[in-house]
Amino acid sequence: MRPAALRQTSAILYESGFFFMAYSMTGYGRGEATYTTRRYLVEIKSVNNRFCDISVRMPRGYAVLETKIRERITDRLLRGKIDVFVTIEDVGDGNSTVEMNIGLAKAYSDAIAKIASETGRPDAADALQIARFPDVLVARANSLTPEEAGQELLPVLEAAIDDILRMREVEGNKLVDDLLTKVSVFESLHAAVKLRAPQVPKEYKERLMARIEELLDDKANLVYDEARREAEVAVFADKCAIDEELTRLSSHMNQLRETLSAKGSIGKRLDFILQEMNREVNTIGSKANDISITNYVLDMKTELEKIREQIQNLA
Repeated sequence: MRPAALRQTSAILYESGFFFMAYSMTGYGRGEATYTTRRYLVEIKSVNNRFCDISVRMPRGYAVLETKIRERITDRLLRGKIDVFVTIEDVGDGNSTVEMNIGLAKAYSDAIAKIASETGRPDAADALQIARFPDVLVARANSLTPEEAGQELLPVLEAAIDDILRMREVEGNKLVDDLLTKVSVFESLHAAVKLRAPQVPKEYKERLMARIEELLDDKANLVYDEARREAEVAVFADKCAIDEELTRLSSHMNQLRETLSAKGSIGKRLDFILQEMNREVNTIGSKANDISITNYVLDMKTELEKIREQIQNLA
C-alpha cells in the first residue's frame, strides 16, 4: 500500500473509532481540584525510558501517599521516565501553626550577648531580631489524615493520568501511522528479493556455461558434461537458497502489523520482533551471492533501523 493510501486509511479508522491503541512514552498531563480551602495540582511529564522510572515531588506531609501514587502511575502509564509534581495550597484560616524553638532562641540570645560583651558593644538584639534567625520560628500546615489526603489527592492524580494518556495516545497513533508507512516500504523490498531469488541460480548457470565455452571452446561438452554442470548449479543454488529466511521474514512482518494494532504496552514486543527480522535480513545478505539482492538488503536494513528508532518512543 502506498504512503498516501496508508494515511487515508488511518484517517478513516480514526474517525470511525477503530484506530490503533498504541501509546507514545512522551506526554504531559495536568489535574486540578479545590476542596474547601485546599487547592490540589498534579502535573505529570514523561519521556522515553526502557523501564518505568518514577520521580515524585510533593509536600512532606503527604509523603504517605507516595506509594499509592507510584502504583497508579505504574499500572496506567506502563513505561517511561515519569516526573510527578504535586502542589498543595491551603489558604484557610486556622490551617497553619507556627512552632517556636525556644531553646534555639536562647542560644542565639546568649551568643549575641557574649559577642557584645567581648567586643565592647551594646547588646541591641530584641525579640523580633532573634525570631528572624533560621529555625527559631517554623510555620507548619495542619496535615490531614492519610485517608482524608487520599480522598482529595488521588482523584486529582487520576485526572492528570487521564490527561497525559490522551496526549500519549494521540502521539502513539501518529507513530503507528508513520511505522505502517515504513513497514510497507520494507514489504516492497521483501517482495523484490522474493522475485529476484529464483533468477540467481539461472543466471549463475548461464554465466557458468558461457565461461566454460570461452575457456574450452568446442571441447566444452567433452570435458564438462551436462550432468556435471547441473550438479554444480544445484550446489550453488542450495548455498544461496533463501526461501526459509524469506518465509520467516514474512511471518515476522505479519506479527509486526498485528502488534502495532494491539492494545497496551507493545514497545518491548516490537523491539524483539525487529531483532528477529534483522537476523533474517543479515542471513539473506550473507547467502544471496547476488549484487541486486545485496542492494535490497542494504535498503531493508536502513528501513529496519528507521522502524527501530521509532518504536523506542512507544510504551
